[in-house]
Amino acid sequence: MKFTLSWLKDHLDTTASVDEIADALTDLGLEVEEIANPAGKLESFTLAKVLHAEKHPDADKLRVCKVLTNEGEKTIVCGAPNAREGITVVLAKPGDYVPGIDVTLGVGKIRGVESHGMMCSERELELSDEHNGIIELPSGEVGERFVDWLAENRPEAVDPMIYIKITPNRPDALGVRGIARDLAARGLGVLKPLEIEAVPGGFASPIKVEIDPALKEKGCPLFAGRLIRGVTNGPSPAWLQQRLIAIGLRPISALVDITNFFTYDLNRPLHVFDAAKVKGDLRIVPAMGGEEMQALDEKTYTLREGQMVICDDNGVESLAGIMGGEPSGCTEETVDVFLESAYWDPITIAATGRALRINSDARYRFERGVDPAFTLPGLELATQMVLDLCGGEASEVVMDGAVPATTRAYRLDPARVISLVGMEIPEAEQRRTLEALGFTLNGDMATAPSWRPDVLGEADLVEEVARIASLTKLQGKPMARETSGVPEPILTPGQVREKTTRRTIAALGYNECVTYSFIDAKSAALFGGGAEATRIENPISSQMTHMRPDLLPGLLQAAARNQARGFADLALFEVGPVFSGGEPGDQVTVATGLLVGASAPRDPWGSRRPVDVYDAKADVEAALAAIGAPARVQVNRKLDAWWHPGRAGNIALGPNVLATFGELHPKVLREMGVKGPAVAFTIRLENVPFPKVKTPTRPALAISDLQAVERDFAFVVDTGTEVITAVNAAYGADKALIEAVSVFDQFIGAKAEEQMGAGKKSIALSVRIQPRDKTLTDAEIEAVSAKIIDKVTKATGGALRK
Repeated sequence: MKFTLSWLKDHLDTTASVDEIADALTDLGLEVEEIANPAGKLESFTLAKVLHAEKHPDADKLRVCKVLTNEGEKTIVCGAPNAREGITVVLAKPGDYVPGIDVTLGVGKIRGVESHGMMCSERELELSDEHNGIIELPSGEVGERFVDWLAENRPEAVDPMIYIKITPNRPDALGVRGIARDLAARGLGVLKPLEIEAVPGGFASPIKVEIDPALKEKGCPLFAGRLIRGVTNGPSPAWLQQRLIAIGLRPISALVDITNFFTYDLNRPLHVFDAAKVKGDLRIVPAMGGEEMQALDEKTYTLREGQMVICDDNGVESLAGIMGGEPSGCTEETVDVFLESAYWDPITIAATGRALRINSDARYRFERGVDPAFTLPGLELATQMVLDLCGGEASEVVMDGAVPATTRAYRLDPARVISLVGMEIPEAEQRRTLEALGFTLNGDMATAPSWRPDVLGEADLVEEVARIASLTKLQGKPMARETSGVPEPILTPGQVREKTTRRTIAALGYNECVTYSFIDAKSAALFGGGAEATRIENPISSQMTHMRPDLLPGLLQAAARNQARGFADLALFEVGPVFSGGEPGDQVTVATGLLVGASAPRDPWGSRRPVDVYDAKADVEAALAAIGAPARVQVNRKLDAWWHPGRAGNIALGPNVLATFGELHPKVLREMGVKGPAVAFTIRLENVPFPKVKTPTRPALAISDLQAVERDFAFVVDTGTEVITAVNAAYGADKALIEAVSVFDQFIGAKAEEQMGAGKKSIALSVRIQPRDKTLTDAEIEAVSAKIIDKVTKATGGALRK
């Protein structure tokens, strides 16, 4: 959106400078992209007077002029037909840059005569397209700066141009008056009243208008116009041409320039038809499809079925709300015109414009939303300007349809505004702001104006108040502090546990994966899922049809992809939800790790070996310890079908399974395309008991400065006895003194059976006894040792090895 300072002042009574206006606009959300000051390009040009002019001796169309400048008399060769004695001209001296021809002047010889400068035309100074002769000024002193003369006599020629970016939600700012309204609300001036007087019609319009009933609901709710006869369509006044040139538009004729002016001035696109070229009445109808229309951009468009057009008995005359047709366009010979003003549905206009790839100022505005209530007032104002500039007589207004209802009100909560914005804005100031923007207030209800289609809720009222108040006034304030020394925890215990698990497993050397919660039905069935309750109603792909019942399918698929690319040894993990059904309670959070391939890279010392069940067991025990799982647990083999039946187990507290570890079933690995040994573990985070005492701080460190005692015990047990049974029994011998129990040796096999009997093995335990309040005597140590032997032998059915 481009406009000039003087144009803005037509609507805003202000003394603010261009810089102040630019800063305010950007702060209001209308970001200033560029400020173009024409005076800057004309600073070096001065006024001069032609003292004498005679024909060039060697050229019929050139004249040699003696010109009086502020540096004395100069000789200048000029080819303009109006170069003559006595006129005041605009002089460009050697060294000056002439913007219209993109040339820096120098002293040159033209047909043997040396020329010391140039007398400029309006096009050469980019003041207009006029190039039939040099500029003749009616007044001015020799040596006076041309910009000073323009500022006094033609201020619009040196009017600064401001270019702002408009976001799609601010169609009201696509008119200069809408911009002026925002600035007035900010306090940079007073919005001038817009006086609208109905133009009385002197006769009935011979051209009537009609909207197809199918388009009144969605397409064109209102179509109006009137005939103006006896107009003179010559060039528009200089002030109007200058404004259009300043914003990058080319003046065409008075009638066309008026419609362009209203498009930018009041955000009211209009169209004028040459009434002599219109046959019958104008009708708004959907296109049948296949019609061709030659538009004003000199291109021919083939219309699609349903696209909204304005037609008469000749056929399509205009693409509704987007661009007029060339056959009914106005020319210098136009005498009678039909001036049209309508409200078009934004979505319909946008769809048609995109389909035909037509960009126009009218489409740009209608698809964002113009003011429907201004349709008829805009017609009256445009009629008056046509009569003022082109003469003629206006008919009565003809119309079909009605202004669509746009009334909507929302509650203004001043306290909520202050809370959301973070500034103390008095209620009176909030109400003044909204009223200045055109809102109507009735109690605590604010009714949005018809030109603001973007206001659709209470939040928009808050935004308007904040925008005008200026968020640059926000001051940083420290957050409120708790009176106690230790703040309450922000994360829930479950979130803390997830974070701890994730960091622990990563510290063990695993790489974290984040996979989709959706998997294919075949993979889901392998891991106990694939039921109808977990099927996705609208999956994003055929490979993501079900909610995952386990994290292993995603990790195995990642492993298969990596193996296909040459990465055979992998350590992957993921923490996330799994789903046993379609209800919220069927979702639990688990942590799963996967080891594939070998335990170490190749080296000369034989460190490399295939991963096994004990690698998974060691890692899952470390993760469980980090999140506070009890040390005394049981291991059972009530396994799901995707685990190896003899090389996996559950870590449990009675029936409560905390984790599962071990090798994956070979059948599952084949189905998932994973090669080599693969072991895994899964921790059910919600099954691990939380501490009974909940406190945001860690408990005090309990440590003893007394010497610990370590004793080793070897027991002969049946080969089917689980080692953990002996370990748990040793722990239970004395819970206060026994700090740790570990297995350091196992003697099993044919030689063991030769020494200890058939079906027997030897397990050796190391027990760490830590005294707390005094050094233990030999008798006390022996008593504890006796308890350990008694507990282990009873639990395992074995005996102390001799």
